Amino acid sequence: MAATTETDTPAVATRGMSLPRIQTRHVVMVLYLVFMLLPIYWLVKMSFQTNREILGGFTLWPQNPTLNNYRVILTDPSWYMGYVNSIIYVVMNTVLSLAVALPAAYAFSRYKFIGDKHLFFWLLTNRMAPPAVFALPFFQLYSSVGLFDTHIAVALAHTLFNVPLAVWILEGFMRGVPKEIDETAYIDGYSFPRFFVKIFMPLIASGIGVAAFFCFMFSWVELLLSRTLTAVNAQPIASIMTRTVSASGLDWGVLCAAGVLTIIPGALVIYFVRNYIAKGFALGRV
Repeated sequence: MAATTETDTPAVATRGMSLPRIQTRHVVMVLYLVFMLLPIYWLVKMSFQTNREILGGFTLWPQNPTLNNYRVILTDPSWYMGYVNSIIYVVMNTVLSLAVALPAAYAFSRYKFIGDKHLFFWLLTNRMAPPAVFALPFFQLYSSVGLFDTHIAVALAHTLFNVPLAVWILEGFMRGVPKEIDETAYIDGYSFPRFFVKIFMPLIASGIGVAAFFCFMFSWVELLLSRTLTAVNAQPIASIMTRTVSASGLDWGVLCAAGVLTIIPGALVIYFVRNYIAKGFALGRV
């Protein structure tokens, strides 16, 4: 019995020492979540209030919630067309970026050629440059060729930043696929397009999902280029939100409702590709 008591004592002491540490970790996690979710909660709260209630004082939740702000956005073409325009050029940009990045990343991962490392680094430097550097050149170029205020103009401008990032991510995934799979497919009589689509792309599906996610998110939240290269026909929601002023000033309730609706597409994308993102953090260059 004495021996049993002596051996049990360190275990009890260890459990007693680890308990406060676990509680501290939980407290820190809760505080972090509150800090991250508080702006979103405040945005949602204000979206159900009128301007008078918002400017009237501090409240944890509106006393008389209203859906008028959302009704304005969903019934006014000048508002909801901003979401349509954003989705159009974001999808176009994601497809174009992946269509260019997939063969480029395959070449970097499978072949060695003169200047390959320098070219790869040059691609990344394009991603490092701020969008403001290219705003004026793009504006003059698109104005001269008749692409100003079109969806393809914004989509092409965003590929300058998304293609290098997609190539960098996909190259890491492709390098992890053995080259013997390529050779075996060629021996079995597969052409390169058939091999690439039916065999190789499913093997790097996680990388494609991660690259598509980052391309989508950058193009969805980018403001400077999308605002500079559009005027009326292709104006995105981010640009519309920065120009909304009524006779009494900013319409805070409508702006907050627009902000809530702007978060939803990004949240849906994160939900559907969450497994790919987790694999990207574990296996790829994320």
